Amino acid sequence: MATIGISTEQHLNMYRDMWRVRKFELALEREFKRGKVPGMLHTGLGQEATLVAVAHSLRREDGIFPDHRCHGLLFLKGTPGAKIMAELFGKATGVCSGKGGSLHSADVTVNNFGDNAVEGSFMVTALGVGLGWKMQGKDSLVAVMVGDGTAGRGEWHESLNLASVWKLPILYCCVNNGYAISTPVAFSHATGDLVEFATAYKIPAVQVDGNDLLAAYQATQEAVAHIRAGKGPYFIEYKTWRWQGLFSGEFRPKEEVQYYMEEHEPISMAKAYLLKEGIVEEQQLEAIEKEVENEIESWVQFAMESPQPDPAKATANVYVGWEVESWQ
Repeated sequence: MATIGISTEQHLNMYRDMWRVRKFELALEREFKRGKVPGMLHTGLGQEATLVAVAHSLRREDGIFPDHRCHGLLFLKGTPGAKIMAELFGKATGVCSGKGGSLHSADVTVNNFGDNAVEGSFMVTALGVGLGWKMQGKDSLVAVMVGDGTAGRGEWHESLNLASVWKLPILYCCVNNGYAISTPVAFSHATGDLVEFATAYKIPAVQVDGNDLLAAYQATQEAVAHIRAGKGPYFIEYKTWRWQGLFSGEFRPKEEVQYYMEEHEPISMAKAYLLKEGIVEEQQLEAIEKEVENEIESWVQFAMESPQPDPAKATANVYVGWEVESWQ
Protein backbone atom coordinates (compact mmCIF):
# COMPACT_ATOMS: atom_id res chain seq x y z
CA MET A 1 0.00 0.00 0.00
CA ALA A 2 2.97 2.33 0.48
CA THR A 3 3.39 2.50 -3.29
CA ILE A 4 0.15 4.42 -3.68
CA GLY A 5 0.14 6.06 -0.25
CA ILE A 6 -3.50 5.54 0.69
CA SER A 7 -4.36 6.70 4.20
CA THR A 8 -7.00 5.09 6.39
CA GLU A 9 -9.26 8.07 5.71
CA GLN A 10 -8.87 7.63 1.96
CA HIS A 11 -9.62 3.92 2.27
CA LEU A 12 -12.85 4.70 4.09
CA ASN A 13 -13.83 7.48 1.71
CA MET A 14 -13.41 5.24 -1.32
CA TYR A 15 -15.27 2.40 0.37
CA ARG A 16 -18.07 4.82 1.28
CA ASP A 17 -18.22 6.13 -2.28
CA MET A 18 -18.56 2.62 -3.69
CA TRP A 19 -21.57 2.13 -1.45
CA ARG A 20 -22.93 5.53 -2.52
CA VAL A 21 -22.78 4.46 -6.16
CA ARG A 22 -24.30 1.05 -5.35
CA LYS A 23 -27.12 2.41 -3.18
CA PHE A 24 -27.86 5.19 -5.66
CA GLU A 25 -28.26 2.71 -8.51
CA LEU A 26 -30.33 0.27 -6.45
CA ALA A 27 -32.69 3.05 -5.34
CA LEU A 28 -32.90 4.39 -8.87
CA GLU A 29 -33.69 0.96 -10.27
CA ARG A 30 -36.34 0.40 -7.59
CA GLU A 31 -38.11 3.66 -8.39
CA PHE A 32 -37.76 3.05 -12.13
CA LYS A 33 -39.68 -0.21 -11.72
CA ARG A 34 -42.33 1.71 -9.82
CA GLY A 35 -42.74 4.04 -12.77
CA LYS A 36 -41.26 7.08 -11.03
CA VAL A 37 -38.25 7.48 -13.34
CA PRO A 38 -39.09 8.37 -16.96
CA GLY A 39 -37.28 7.15 -20.06
CA MET A 40 -34.68 4.40 -20.21
CA LEU A 41 -32.31 3.35 -17.45
CA HIS A 42 -28.82 1.87 -17.69
CA THR A 43 -27.23 1.27 -14.30
CA GLY A 44 -23.59 0.91 -13.33
CA LEU A 45 -24.21 -1.82 -10.77
CA GLY A 46 -21.07 -3.95 -10.53
CA GLN A 47 -18.81 -1.20 -11.88
CA GLU A 48 -18.47 0.77 -8.65
CA ALA A 49 -14.73 0.25 -8.17
CA THR A 50 -13.91 1.64 -11.60
CA LEU A 51 -16.01 4.78 -11.11
CA VAL A 52 -14.56 5.45 -7.67
CA ALA A 53 -10.99 4.90 -8.86
CA VAL A 54 -11.49 7.49 -11.59
CA ALA A 55 -13.33 9.99 -9.39
CA HIS A 56 -10.69 9.89 -6.65
CA SER A 57 -7.93 10.51 -9.19
CA LEU A 58 -9.41 13.71 -10.62
CA ARG A 59 -9.44 17.32 -9.50
CA ARG A 60 -12.54 19.50 -9.56
CA GLU A 61 -11.12 21.47 -12.52
CA ASP A 62 -10.58 18.31 -14.58
CA GLY A 63 -13.22 17.54 -17.17
CA ILE A 64 -15.34 14.44 -17.63
CA PHE A 65 -17.35 13.04 -20.49
CA PRO A 66 -19.47 10.38 -18.72
CA ASP A 67 -21.31 7.57 -20.44
CA HIS A 68 -24.78 6.19 -19.70
CA ARG A 69 -23.64 4.03 -16.73
CA CYS A 70 -21.88 6.86 -14.90
CA HIS A 71 -24.58 8.20 -12.57
CA GLY A 72 -22.24 7.69 -9.64
CA LEU A 73 -19.43 9.62 -11.29
CA LEU A 74 -21.75 12.61 -11.72
CA PHE A 75 -22.12 13.19 -7.99
CA LEU A 76 -18.65 11.96 -7.09
CA LYS A 77 -17.31 14.72 -9.35
CA GLY A 78 -19.00 17.33 -7.14
CA THR A 79 -22.57 17.87 -8.29
CA PRO A 80 -24.97 17.48 -5.32
CA GLY A 81 -26.37 13.95 -5.39
CA ALA A 82 -29.91 15.14 -4.71
CA LYS A 83 -29.77 17.24 -7.89
CA ILE A 84 -28.59 14.25 -9.89
CA MET A 85 -31.39 12.09 -8.50
CA ALA A 86 -33.97 14.80 -9.21
CA GLU A 87 -32.64 15.12 -12.75
CA LEU A 88 -33.16 11.42 -13.38
CA PHE A 89 -36.68 11.76 -12.01
CA GLY A 90 -37.23 14.52 -14.58
CA LYS A 91 -37.85 17.17 -11.93
CA ALA A 92 -37.35 20.95 -12.05
CA THR A 93 -34.77 20.79 -9.24
CA GLY A 94 -32.49 18.56 -11.29
CA VAL A 95 -29.05 19.72 -12.37
CA CYS A 96 -30.45 20.36 -15.87
CA SER A 97 -33.98 21.25 -14.74
CA GLY A 98 -35.20 17.76 -15.61
CA LYS A 99 -34.33 18.03 -19.30
CA GLY A 100 -31.03 16.15 -19.29
CA GLY A 101 -31.96 12.84 -17.78
CA SER A 102 -29.53 9.96 -17.73
CA LEU A 103 -27.87 10.63 -21.07
CA HIS A 104 -27.55 14.41 -21.14
CA SER A 105 -26.85 15.56 -17.58
CA ALA A 106 -24.07 18.14 -17.53
CA ASP A 107 -22.72 20.57 -14.95
CA VAL A 108 -20.26 23.26 -16.03
CA THR A 109 -19.44 24.14 -12.41
CA VAL A 110 -17.50 20.87 -12.11
CA ASN A 111 -16.54 20.54 -15.80
CA ASN A 112 -18.95 17.71 -16.46
CA PHE A 113 -19.54 18.10 -20.20
CA GLY A 114 -22.30 15.50 -20.35
CA ASP A 115 -23.03 12.33 -22.26
CA ASN A 116 -24.56 11.96 -25.69
CA ALA A 117 -27.16 9.47 -26.86
CA VAL A 118 -24.83 8.69 -29.78
CA GLU A 119 -22.28 6.70 -27.81
CA GLY A 120 -18.73 7.56 -28.73
CA SER A 121 -19.50 10.91 -30.34
CA PHE A 122 -18.13 12.82 -27.36
CA MET A 123 -14.74 11.20 -27.90
CA VAL A 124 -14.30 13.73 -30.69
CA THR A 125 -15.74 16.59 -28.62
CA ALA A 126 -13.19 15.82 -25.91
CA LEU A 127 -10.40 16.60 -28.38
CA GLY A 128 -11.51 20.23 -28.47
CA VAL A 129 -11.53 20.53 -24.69
CA GLY A 130 -8.13 18.89 -24.38
CA LEU A 131 -6.63 21.02 -27.14
CA GLY A 132 -8.05 24.20 -25.63
CA TRP A 133 -6.61 23.46 -22.21
CA LYS A 134 -3.24 22.56 -23.70
CA MET A 135 -3.14 25.83 -25.64
CA GLN A 136 -3.97 27.71 -22.43
CA GLY A 137 -1.12 26.00 -20.59
CA LYS A 138 -3.38 24.33 -18.03
CA ASP A 139 -2.47 21.06 -16.37
CA SER A 140 -6.11 19.93 -16.29
CA LEU A 141 -7.08 16.74 -18.04
CA VAL A 142 -10.20 15.28 -19.61
CA ALA A 143 -11.47 11.85 -18.55
CA VAL A 144 -13.50 10.18 -21.27
CA MET A 145 -15.67 7.27 -20.13
CA VAL A 146 -16.42 4.78 -22.90
CA GLY A 147 -17.67 1.22 -23.04
CA ASP A 148 -16.34 -1.69 -25.04
CA GLY A 149 -19.10 -1.38 -27.63
CA THR A 150 -17.85 2.08 -28.55
CA ALA A 151 -14.68 0.55 -29.96
CA GLY A 152 -16.64 -0.27 -33.10
CA ARG A 153 -17.37 3.37 -33.92
CA GLY A 154 -15.31 5.62 -36.15
CA GLU A 155 -15.07 8.35 -33.51
CA TRP A 156 -13.14 5.98 -31.26
CA HIS A 157 -10.29 5.68 -33.76
CA GLU A 158 -10.41 9.31 -34.89
CA SER A 159 -10.14 10.48 -31.31
CA LEU A 160 -7.30 8.16 -30.31
CA ASN A 161 -5.34 9.08 -33.42
CA LEU A 162 -5.60 12.87 -33.01
CA ALA A 163 -5.06 12.76 -29.25
CA SER A 164 -1.83 10.88 -29.91
CA VAL A 165 -0.70 13.19 -32.72
CA TRP A 166 -1.45 16.35 -30.70
CA LYS A 167 -0.31 14.92 -27.33
CA LEU A 168 -3.55 15.97 -25.67
CA PRO A 169 -4.30 15.69 -21.93
CA ILE A 170 -6.97 13.02 -22.30
CA LEU A 171 -7.48 10.00 -20.08
CA TYR A 172 -9.40 7.33 -21.97
CA CYS A 173 -11.27 5.16 -19.47
CA CYS A 174 -12.52 2.11 -21.34
CA VAL A 175 -14.97 0.35 -19.05
CA ASN A 176 -14.99 -3.09 -20.63
CA ASN A 177 -17.87 -5.00 -19.04
CA GLY A 178 -17.66 -7.79 -21.58
CA TYR A 179 -20.75 -7.14 -23.65
CA ALA A 180 -22.08 -4.54 -26.07
CA ILE A 181 -25.79 -5.03 -25.37
CA SER A 182 -25.59 -8.85 -25.58
CA THR A 183 -22.64 -9.35 -27.92
CA PRO A 184 -19.37 -10.53 -26.32
CA VAL A 185 -16.44 -8.22 -27.03
CA ALA A 186 -14.37 -10.75 -28.96
CA PHE A 187 -17.32 -11.52 -31.26
CA SER A 188 -17.35 -8.03 -32.76
CA HIS A 189 -13.71 -6.94 -32.52
CA ALA A 190 -10.45 -8.40 -33.73
CA THR A 191 -9.35 -8.66 -30.10
CA GLY A 192 -11.06 -9.00 -26.75
CA ASP A 193 -8.32 -6.85 -25.23
CA LEU A 194 -9.18 -3.35 -26.37
CA VAL A 195 -5.99 -1.96 -24.89
CA GLU A 196 -4.33 -3.18 -28.08
CA PHE A 197 -6.23 -0.57 -30.10
CA ALA A 198 -4.69 2.22 -28.04
CA THR A 199 -1.14 0.92 -28.34
CA ALA A 200 -1.62 0.84 -32.11
CA TYR A 201 -1.98 4.63 -31.93
CA LYS A 202 1.19 4.91 -29.82
CA ILE A 203 -0.72 5.78 -26.66
CA PRO A 204 0.57 4.37 -23.34
CA ALA A 205 -2.04 1.86 -22.24
CA VAL A 206 -2.68 -0.66 -19.49
CA GLN A 207 -5.32 -3.25 -18.71
CA VAL A 208 -6.46 -3.59 -15.11
CA ASP A 209 -9.01 -5.51 -13.05
CA GLY A 210 -11.80 -2.94 -12.82
CA ASN A 211 -13.38 -4.76 -9.87
CA ASP A 212 -10.21 -4.44 -7.78
CA LEU A 213 -10.48 -0.95 -6.31
CA LEU A 214 -6.83 -0.59 -5.34
CA ALA A 215 -5.50 -1.94 -8.63
CA ALA A 216 -7.83 0.35 -10.58
CA TYR A 217 -6.92 3.34 -8.41
CA GLN A 218 -3.18 2.80 -8.73
CA ALA A 219 -3.40 2.44 -12.51
CA THR A 220 -5.47 5.61 -12.73
CA GLN A 221 -3.07 7.56 -10.50
CA GLU A 222 -0.15 6.58 -12.72
CA ALA A 223 -2.07 7.57 -15.84
CA VAL A 224 -3.02 10.96 -14.39
CA ALA A 225 0.59 11.65 -13.38
CA HIS A 226 1.70 10.87 -16.95
CA ILE A 227 -0.84 13.28 -18.42
CA ARG A 228 -0.18 16.11 -15.97
CA ALA A 229 3.52 15.86 -16.82
CA GLY A 230 2.62 16.95 -20.35
CA LYS A 231 3.32 13.58 -21.92
CA GLY A 232 0.02 13.29 -23.76
CA PRO A 233 -2.92 10.89 -23.55
CA TYR A 234 -3.22 7.63 -21.64
CA PHE A 235 -5.58 4.69 -22.05
CA ILE A 236 -6.83 2.35 -19.34
CA GLU A 237 -8.99 -0.69 -20.00
CA TYR A 238 -10.90 -1.54 -16.83
CA LYS A 239 -12.05 -5.14 -17.04
CA THR A 240 -15.32 -5.24 -15.14
CA TRP A 241 -18.84 -6.62 -15.39
CA ARG A 242 -22.35 -5.15 -15.21
CA TRP A 243 -24.96 -6.87 -13.12
CA GLN A 244 -27.87 -6.30 -15.48
CA GLY A 245 -28.32 -7.01 -19.12
CA LEU A 246 -29.69 -4.32 -21.39
CA PHE A 247 -33.12 -5.94 -21.38
CA SER A 248 -35.22 -8.26 -19.23
CA GLY A 249 -33.85 -11.79 -18.99
CA GLU A 250 -30.34 -13.19 -18.62
CA PHE A 251 -28.22 -14.16 -21.61
CA ARG A 252 -24.94 -14.81 -19.78
CA PRO A 253 -23.82 -18.21 -18.43
CA LYS A 254 -24.96 -18.77 -14.85
CA GLU A 255 -21.39 -19.57 -13.79
CA GLU A 256 -20.29 -16.17 -15.04
CA VAL A 257 -23.13 -14.40 -13.25
CA GLN A 258 -22.33 -16.18 -9.99
CA TYR A 259 -18.63 -15.40 -10.25
CA TYR A 260 -19.06 -11.66 -10.72
CA MET A 261 -21.98 -11.16 -8.36
CA GLU A 262 -20.67 -13.34 -5.53
CA GLU A 263 -16.98 -14.19 -5.86
CA HIS A 264 -15.49 -11.19 -7.71
CA GLU A 265 -17.80 -8.41 -6.60
CA PRO A 266 -16.01 -5.06 -5.99
CA ILE A 267 -17.47 -3.98 -2.64
CA SER A 268 -17.03 -7.41 -1.07
CA MET A 269 -13.45 -7.52 -2.36
CA ALA A 270 -12.69 -4.10 -0.87
CA LYS A 271 -14.29 -5.06 2.44
CA ALA A 272 -12.31 -8.30 2.64
CA TYR A 273 -9.07 -6.39 2.05
CA LEU A 274 -9.79 -3.74 4.68
CA LEU A 275 -10.61 -6.36 7.30
CA LYS A 276 -7.70 -8.64 6.40
CA GLU A 277 -5.20 -5.78 6.66
CA GLY A 278 -6.72 -4.59 9.94
CA ILE A 279 -7.34 -1.11 8.52
CA VAL A 280 -10.84 -0.86 10.01
CA GLU A 281 -13.27 -2.83 12.14
CA GLU A 282 -16.30 -4.50 10.62
CA GLN A 283 -18.61 -2.33 12.72
CA GLN A 284 -17.20 0.77 11.00
CA LEU A 285 -17.98 -0.66 7.59
CA GLU A 286 -21.51 -1.61 8.65
CA ALA A 287 -22.04 1.94 9.93
CA ILE A 288 -20.84 3.38 6.63
CA GLU A 289 -23.33 1.29 4.68
CA LYS A 290 -26.19 2.42 6.91
CA GLU A 291 -25.17 6.08 6.70
CA VAL A 292 -25.01 5.88 2.92
CA GLU A 293 -28.41 4.23 2.70
CA ASN A 294 -29.95 7.07 4.70
CA GLU A 295 -28.18 9.63 2.52
CA ILE A 296 -29.41 8.11 -0.73
CA GLU A 297 -32.97 7.74 0.54
CA SER A 298 -32.95 11.44 1.42
CA TRP A 299 -32.02 12.15 -2.21
CA VAL A 300 -34.91 9.99 -3.40
CA GLN A 301 -37.25 11.85 -1.07
CA PHE A 302 -36.00 15.17 -2.41
CA ALA A 303 -36.62 14.03 -5.97
CA MET A 304 -40.09 12.68 -5.15
CA GLU A 305 -41.14 15.93 -3.49
CA SER A 306 -39.67 18.21 -6.17
CA PRO A 307 -41.99 19.92 -8.66
CA GLN A 308 -42.40 18.95 -12.27
CA PRO A 309 -40.74 21.28 -14.80
CA ASP A 310 -42.76 24.22 -16.08
CA PRO A 311 -43.84 23.39 -19.67
CA ALA A 312 -43.34 27.04 -20.57
CA LYS A 313 -39.60 26.58 -20.02
CA ALA A 314 -39.28 23.61 -22.35
CA THR A 315 -37.48 25.69 -24.98
CA ALA A 316 -35.26 27.60 -22.55
CA ASN A 317 -31.47 27.19 -22.73
CA VAL A 318 -31.51 25.30 -26.00
CA TYR A 319 -29.02 27.74 -27.53
CA VAL A 320 -26.77 30.20 -25.72
CA GLY A 321 -28.10 33.73 -26.12
CA TRP A 322 -30.97 32.68 -28.40
CA GLU A 323 -34.61 32.18 -27.69
CA VAL A 324 -36.43 29.32 -29.38
CA GLU A 325 -39.96 30.00 -30.50
CA SER A 326 -42.48 27.88 -28.61
CA TRP A 327 -44.93 25.66 -30.45
CA GLN A 328 -47.76 26.96 -28.27
